Amino acid sequence: MAGTWGLTAADFGAAVAWIAPTYRNSRPLWRFAESRVRGTAADVSRSERVISFPSGGWLGIYSGDNPDAIRGESFDLVILDEAARLAEETWTDAIQPTLADRAGKALLISSPKGKNWFYREWLRGQNGTPGYASFTAPSSANPNPNIKRAAELAKLRVSDRTYRQEWLAEFVDDGGGVFRGVRTVATAESQSGPIPGHYYVFGVDWGRTNDFTVITVVDTSTRSVVHLDRMTGVDWNTQLTRLQTLAARFKPYIIYAESNSMGGPLTEELTRRNVPVQVFNTTNASKRAVIDALALAFERQDIHIIPDPELLSELDAYEVSTSPSGTVTMSAPSGMHDDCVMSLAIAWQACSQGSAFA
Repeated sequence: MAGTWGLTAADFGAAVAWIAPTYRNSRPLWRFAESRVRGTAADVSRSERVISFPSGGWLGIYSGDNPDAIRGESFDLVILDEAARLAEETWTDAIQPTLADRAGKALLISSPKGKNWFYREWLRGQNGTPGYASFTAPSSANPNPNIKRAAELAKLRVSDRTYRQEWLAEFVDDGGGVFRGVRTVATAESQSGPIPGHYYVFGVDWGRTNDFTVITVVDTSTRSVVHLDRMTGVDWNTQLTRLQTLAARFKPYIIYAESNSMGGPLTEELTRRNVPVQVFNTTNASKRAVIDALALAFERQDIHIIPDPELLSELDAYEVSTSPSGTVTMSAPSGMHDDCVMSLAIAWQACSQGSAFA
């Protein structure tokens, strides 16, 4: 829809900008636009990513991570693709001024991302602000049968919060708890050792002085947390020895250990000690993925945990927030720890992928 509107407007003489959050996001926009004018009288400049028409109109593809390239331009129409992923300053300081000279229009398209500036713009349309109109629809309303099927499968594969935002197009609160139903499944019992015939995995979140190192043991046969070892102010060698001793006791078929400033050297040492360890590479994306999977496990009651007070406290307090730039983060509130949460999330990831290691 956006591409058709933009190219048609340019064909009739309008100056059009089609903007994506990053250069990588903008590449499919360019491929779409270029393919639609192939064989016509339009002039295509791949180096500038601009398509010019005999009418004098043109369409340019831009990326929001380089807002300076937009400044100084004047447009009749600006289309923001995945607008909620753009920084608010890019919209207010760089893009809006480009519409002033020509009394241009803007089309903002996006999945929600919390209740950020895109939400406030959407509300203007809902509240009847002159010059605004806003609409929303779930992915299940898409006529494409593949997308309909994907929307149905997503109900079983992602957390409620993610499903509501990404598939139902709901504006979910920026802040608030991530995990629901935690205490309902806090029914597991601690084990001092393995149960014959059961298989175990570990999740490790490293820490030393300000944070805690936490080792979470999950029984994959019952999908339950059965042991939690939490330590701080302990030297690395002692931590490795405690982990090695715990591994000798439970004999896990895989240990997922977080990769941070010390994660690499520590996992190398564990490998030298013949401990079955794999590195979990911690990025914002991978962290969100394992946290979302853990949240889904709680909602579906697929997991059971021991009623450890520290673990329960961290799970209750863990929250999601959106920065002014639009970055979504999941973490403990200021002054609190999330070491137990991350260790559990990593262990659950190992449990979920257990068939690959068994």
